[in-house]
Amino acid sequence: MTTEATTGPLADATRDARELLARCDELAAISSSTTGIERVYLSPQHAEAHARAAEWMAEAGMAVRQDAAGNLVGRLEGGRPGLPALLLGSHLDTVPAAGRYDGILGVLSAIAVVRRLAPRAATLPFAVEVVAFGDEEGTRFGTTLLGSAAVAGAWRDEWWDLTDRDGVTLRAAFERFGLDPARIGEANRDGEVFAYLETHIEQGPRLEDLGLPLGVVTGIAAARRMSLTFHGEARHCATPYDRRHDALLGAAEAVVAIESAARSLGAMATVGRIEVAPGAVNVIPGTATLSLDLRAETDESRDAALDAILKRLAEICAELGLTLERHDTHRAPAVLCDARLQEAIAEAVGSLAPEGAAGPIPRLFSVAGHDAMAVAGIAPVGMTFVRCEGGISHHADEAVTLEDVVAAVDALERTVEVLACAQASSSPRSS
Repeated sequence: MTTEATTGPLADATRDARELLARCDELAAISSSTTGIERVYLSPQHAEAHARAAEWMAEAGMAVRQDAAGNLVGRLEGGRPGLPALLLGSHLDTVPAAGRYDGILGVLSAIAVVRRLAPRAATLPFAVEVVAFGDEEGTRFGTTLLGSAAVAGAWRDEWWDLTDRDGVTLRAAFERFGLDPARIGEANRDGEVFAYLETHIEQGPRLEDLGLPLGVVTGIAAARRMSLTFHGEARHCATPYDRRHDALLGAAEAVVAIESAARSLGAMATVGRIEVAPGAVNVIPGTATLSLDLRAETDESRDAALDAILKRLAEICAELGLTLERHDTHRAPAVLCDARLQEAIAEAVGSLAPEGAAGPIPRLFSVAGHDAMAVAGIAPVGMTFVRCEGGISHHADEAVTLEDVVAAVDALERTVEVLACAQASSSPRSS
């Protein structure tokens, strides 16, 4: 049973955390699916979630706007208008059948912190902005980090021709959402950002195994995504085995080979989708397309794993009389979190430890990708992981505790304070 103080800072922090969790529940009800949470980029649900979050940003004292890429931005000015911004945030879009904390916890934690900072904003040596990125998951158009890439000035013109499952292009989706594709460059914040901090559920079991609520992220994995299509021959199921060119058989062997190769080289590989044609019960599949998500701690280890995978898939195709077609959809280098920000987060987390508690603050590498990967192109980035039950994420069973949310919001606030003190002490004094 949790014992809560009825007055004082602990009570205030607990109320903040309860409100944050209630808001997570409120956003979870905004979904295009009746059987789970699904909220994709530039959809009506995206607009509704951002409208709700905009209200909360305004209540916290921020000036709110939507940028040229559909990201939601709230700004709290610092000691004087126009200072570089410390960005806090994450994303509000989801995968299909999502949990209610992946990304959302980071945005709402940032809003809670800005509300605390607002009464003393005039003492801050930087502005503080909360960014709710519009597209981190890549669910709708297949390419991730669109919103944060625009902020980092890394938008690619070829993305305009990407289509969703209904054939709607990204360009058309922009226009339907009320955005002007010609103005996408206005989302670029290069030169305006002091640093970026992101609070995120761990999406893994390490903090839970350690019995600790928070950890410092050291870096984010290098990633590649692609589709792999095996082409064989669609024929009647009466065809003898030695005359078959079964594309699905090749894909099935490939799934096992992919995991084996990745395991042996220390990479993480996932096949999350297989599509087969023609799809009749009595017809040998003529084509089979599978998705491949490949991640590793370094670019070199990721690419070595891919080389090993492709070599084995070529052997499978030769054995079964198939051909392989590959289409790359995403490539991201490994990102290291800024050493100074790591130390600021560790100092903040350490200051929250119970009196007498000892031991190092956990330093964790993130296999999962985050908006911080894109923002790292224009500013130092730092991340805090929050324990999640069972390490489960991208699933309806995603869960965090009230106590851990209290710790996460407090840690983010204290990290901002550590950075403010360091920035103020390093700035030239006025004469």
